[in-house]
Amino acid sequence: KWANRLTHSLFSNLLVSMNAAVRATVRVGLYTGAKVFFVHEGYQGLVDGGDHIRPATWESVSMMLQLGGTVIGSARSKDFRTREGRMMAARNLVKLGITNLCVIGGDGSLTGANEFRTEWSGLLADLVKGGKITEEEAKKSSHLNIVGMVGSIDNDFCGTDMTIGTDSALHRIIEVVDAITTTAQRSEVTAAALPQYLALVTALACGADWVFIPEMPPDEGWENHLCRRLADQRARGSRLNVIIVAEGAISKDGKPITSEQIKKLVTDRLGFDTRTTVLGHVQRGGTPSAFDRILGSRMGVEAVMALLEATPETPACVVSLSGNQAIRLPLMECVQVVRQCISLTFFFFSLFLMCRSFENNWNTYKLLAHINPPDSNINVAIMNIGAPCAGMNAAVRSAVRMGIIQGHTMLAVHDGFDGLAHGQIEPINWNSVSGWTGKGGSNLGTKRTLPSKMLEQISLNIAKFNIHALVIIGGFEAYVGGLELVQAREKYEEMCIPMVVIPATVSNNVPGSDFSIGADTALNTITSTCDRIKQSAAGTKRRVFIVETMGGYCGYLATMAGLAAGADAAYIFEDKFNIKDLEVNVEHLIEKMKTTVKRGLILRNENCNANYTTDFIFNLYSEEGKGVFDCRKNVLGHMQQGGTPTPFDRNFGTKMGAKSVLWLTDKLKECYRHGRIFANTPDSACVLGMRKRALTFQALTELKSDTDFEHRIPHTQWWLKIRPIMKILAKYNIKLDTSEHADMEHVIKKRSALGK
Repeated sequence: KWANRLTHSLFSNLLVSMNAAVRATVRVGLYTGAKVFFVHEGYQGLVDGGDHIRPATWESVSMMLQLGGTVIGSARSKDFRTREGRMMAARNLVKLGITNLCVIGGDGSLTGANEFRTEWSGLLADLVKGGKITEEEAKKSSHLNIVGMVGSIDNDFCGTDMTIGTDSALHRIIEVVDAITTTAQRSEVTAAALPQYLALVTALACGADWVFIPEMPPDEGWENHLCRRLADQRARGSRLNVIIVAEGAISKDGKPITSEQIKKLVTDRLGFDTRTTVLGHVQRGGTPSAFDRILGSRMGVEAVMALLEATPETPACVVSLSGNQAIRLPLMECVQVVRQCISLTFFFFSLFLMCRSFENNWNTYKLLAHINPPDSNINVAIMNIGAPCAGMNAAVRSAVRMGIIQGHTMLAVHDGFDGLAHGQIEPINWNSVSGWTGKGGSNLGTKRTLPSKMLEQISLNIAKFNIHALVIIGGFEAYVGGLELVQAREKYEEMCIPMVVIPATVSNNVPGSDFSIGADTALNTITSTCDRIKQSAAGTKRRVFIVETMGGYCGYLATMAGLAAGADAAYIFEDKFNIKDLEVNVEHLIEKMKTTVKRGLILRNENCNANYTTDFIFNLYSEEGKGVFDCRKNVLGHMQQGGTPTPFDRNFGTKMGAKSVLWLTDKLKECYRHGRIFANTPDSACVLGMRKRALTFQALTELKSDTDFEHRIPHTQWWLKIRPIMKILAKYNIKLDTSEHADMEHVIKKRSALGK
């Protein structure tokens, strides 16, 4: 397939986390045998040529994963907008034999790249006519392949679930918002101005009292509604109110809404102490998040594959993310849809086309903002099971508030199944969960105890407290505990109530879901710790770090952190290894120390092998590396379970909690028989999980066949397919399986299917 390996170049516009994409593109390009060139300073560098277009090497992209911005620079170019400028750019590429171009940027940059490709043959003809290139050179460079990767903190490009840079920007914003909320020693209102998509997701992540976005102008009389809501919140004991204002926010009559306007309104009408914060370019800076590093790396790999497989008939494409899969979409099809959206009168249709998750985020926020519940006689209990993790409290908060919105009485069960058996159950109200979104751990308390030995007491308390439905938030113990309650239905009729399990564990090992609440926070903790560990050797030559991660028998954290932190190897239970593999890894590091890169990073999942322990691997590397490198060992331990939840875990937990209660509400209506609740069908006890791009409910009993109960992991795990990427980026000579490469899809067809 790659018999005709072609030289290619890449450039980018300035944005945090683009370096991961640059690094992956360079290394995979070199892996395939291609020559790779950096184009410094964007399109202007393409026009100027000379030292602006330089060969890239393996070492030139080392130690850049943790760097913000772009190491190859970026600049706006007036010259490239002219035909003369593009002709100069074409000449520079032809002289270097470059016929593949990878562009990282927004829709403007990608549109310019496609225009360049469209007129390529005409540019070559003019260059030949003017004597700037020979006919033979023109023949060798007869066509130009273009692949784009979208970098934008606004997440405003059609066809992808997430653009490179968005998650990192959310990290910066949430850090600032969290810092602001801690200053609320007195009653205070804070208004923050943000870009559109970021404004909505931030509102969800911090539990804002109001959000203004241009896609959804507020109804007439919003000023009265806002002031009334703030006054009600204060009456309930709230000390702080947060209002998020997006850039470009407008009213129904098209008038702008600004943070200063909100400040004046609240101050004049309510007399509340009000402050405004405009975040500005701080959102674009800082260290990239683990998600963005992994996204950039995966996009870079797929971009190279797309270039090498392209033909003269292949349209310019953009590499996108759909769920957890990399896909390719026609570049100009995406751009045209974006432009149509901008010109649409109906904002809702615009946001629906622009970003699939926008509508879901907006609907979730609206539901959680509503506080006039209908009447209901339903009692819903909520509990945490297993080890604590960041994001659990966000799920509890949204479940409690959604239950109250539905009119239910919400009951908090403390200390898991132990608390359910011993009657540690009490009502929990709207204000009880205020501020929980940003708190790590489990405010309800959690234990690993399973219910099998306490079924009698549990059944009695379900009857005593008149519990009609159960929300179980936790890890593998929550899944197994839910199964035990379902199996007990034959003996205990009280167990015949609807139940839903929400996966929440750093191990990400719950069957039925690609992701678990808490895993993203743990992954970022490991990644940032590895950054610090590697930085500690900045003044020391030739050092290898052995780092042990959590996860039980599941290698998710070790694998994904290895990709995000640039590890040389990651040992996990699912990918068996032996002493020969360890020997290969040691030899690899010995060769690495001969280059300009003098540091190594090895990750080991805690239960990857009973005999090849962390101490064993440390001793082996230390012995074999004598005279070449020395070793240091780090066991991260429980720090991976703690910390402030990341934006992803806050939003994921919020959406999961809300959706679980809405599902239970519908299921309760189905199970209402003769004045009582009776649920004994398999689909009345489910795991709520994320599968690719959707939140889905799967019966607990149906998931048993996909479960390795001995090792507490699912039989099928999607992330195992991306392990080879980590090895290739670490310069191992392995075969990359391209049997499941991304095919070209079409935006309009995808959107039509989504609409159905």
